[in-house]
Amino acid sequence: MTDRERDVDVVVVGMGPGGEHAAGTLAEAGLSVAGVEARLVGGECPYWGCVPSKMMIRAGDLLAEGHRIPVMAGRAEVHADWAPVARRIRDEATDNWDDTVAADRFTGMGGILVRGHGRITAPGEVTVTPPGGPGGAAQVLRARRGIVIAAGSKAAVPPIPGLAGTPFWTNHEAIEAEQVPESLVVLGGGAIGAELAQVFARFGSRVTVAEGADRLLPLEEPEAGDLVARVFGRYGFTVTLAGGEEVSGATLLVATGRRADLAAVGVGAVGIDERLRAIPVDDHMRAAPGVWALGDITGKGAFTHMSMYQADIIICDILGRDERCAEYHAVSRVTFTDPEIGAVGLTEAQAREQGLTVRTSIKPVPESARGWIHKAGNDGFIKLVEDYDRGVLAGATSAGPWGGEVLGALAVAVHAAVPVQRLREMIYAYPTFHRAIEDALAGLGPQARGWCPCDEARVPQALG
Repeated sequence: MTDRERDVDVVVVGMGPGGEHAAGTLAEAGLSVAGVEARLVGGECPYWGCVPSKMMIRAGDLLAEGHRIPVMAGRAEVHADWAPVARRIRDEATDNWDDTVAADRFTGMGGILVRGHGRITAPGEVTVTPPGGPGGAAQVLRARRGIVIAAGSKAAVPPIPGLAGTPFWTNHEAIEAEQVPESLVVLGGGAIGAELAQVFARFGSRVTVAEGADRLLPLEEPEAGDLVARVFGRYGFTVTLAGGEEVSGATLLVATGRRADLAAVGVGAVGIDERLRAIPVDDHMRAAPGVWALGDITGKGAFTHMSMYQADIIICDILGRDERCAEYHAVSRVTFTDPEIGAVGLTEAQAREQGLTVRTSIKPVPESARGWIHKAGNDGFIKLVEDYDRGVLAGATSAGPWGGEVLGALAVAVHAAVPVQRLREMIYAYPTFHRAIEDALAGLGPQARGWCPCDEARVPQALG
């Protein structure tokens, strides 16, 4: 064995949130763990994703609330200033895109951090090319117990004629921006595109959102995309759907989703087809003998919370702690626009595609007591998707002020398959946004088939 070779128990390729969690926990458990990272330990989320983008959104929400003061509480003058936003991202969120704290945290747990691009070159073997490229000396890591693939994804750039020769932003440049562009064209109206579009518009940019589908947020309920489009239009956005129109702006932001690169990780060396869009895994996150995968590259949802969830399953499997299995029937996700769009489980269309007997109900937030009290900025709704034969919720959407927080109750209901009738029997605090769930439940109609009759006196008769 040379000084460029190392034997360890586990090699983790990719040190984003899930990879870092798996690597650190396994190291703390006493295993010899090498974590391989080509960029920053922590991955997209703390440096170019969840954390800094939510700082931007928080700042934009403050501006919006200031503009709502004349509607309800007097007079206010609001002047947007991007400088404190950029400074907070640079100083508080990213340490100026320096991962020293995260790297030290991992090595402090006993982990071995290897900088460079990791590629599986044989079963149980990962070859790491230094960050400088193939000119440097590669290091070979051999894993006695196995390899965890947590390589994440990168911004997908569509094959649009002329785009390759056009300067454009991805989420990286948007997060690192020191100034707000005078005008901005956002290519893609999914979660990332919608969030960033609203932020820059609130700080004075003239924003056009161009989405190839027939609605914004095409992966969510149609009512969610329609709601966000209406709100965007109210505040001066231009929204172009399904193509066909010519748009222009000073800056182009490409936000057309994310894509994993299986070939770059070398999964072919362990018998996985590198042409796939995602690595197939079983319910223990096993991809091949001695190989586990987590996060974006598994195709189960490009969310930090998904990678952390899957990492816990892998940790238990490697350590032999329990027989925990992955479940994906109640995946929660939130688009942090204003109004906020929280969703869990299946959409109505997905439920019908699966052959479920479906009942739905929608309760507009402004018609609830709390929504009426809230007034300015109260756009939203609760939508429930019931699996009528089982008498449980298959999915739900909570759109509106703090929609992601209201989602918590609905996520428990979907995950635990709480009977709809049992949900009707709950006591919902008044006046809260989550009380609109009770109104939406009433809209589903009589109790579902298969639910045992109960004393009707136990079912709330008044909404208060």
